Amino acid sequence: MEAFLALLEQEAQALIGGKFSDLALLTERKGQLADRIAVLDHEREQQLQELGYPTNRAGADAAAAAGGDGLQRAWQRLLSCAATSRDLNHRNGILIHTHLEFSRNAINFLSACGQSLYGPDGQHRVGRGVGKSLASG
Repeated sequence: MEAFLALLEQEAQALIGGKFSDLALLTERKGQLADRIAVLDHEREQQLQELGYPTNRAGADAAAAAGGDGLQRAWQRLLSCAATSRDLNHRNGILIHTHLEFSRNAINFLSACGQSLYGPDGQHRVGRGVGKSLASG
């Protein structure tokens, strides 16, 4: 869970910093970690069931309490990380939505103007299509 939290922070920094090319790798890694968390969650449920506890939150709380201070602290840390992950993932979703909305609005504005800013040759169009190349600086 701590690795997942770190990854969510990296994702946020990429979104805030405009490093959109980093997002594909981060999304892939996030998916891998989410899959691993799901496997571990399933294993936790199996262990709870084997110990005679319900596989819900109340069962996990009871098992952690019965396991002593170390297990109780680990369980509380896991719950805290899960809550923080939920909040960070929500924040990142808002950042993504904001970027998409900005891009959508910019495209709509440019489309409404009815004139392309750049031609197919990469030349910046000024007025009637005369301009200079992007590569010429």
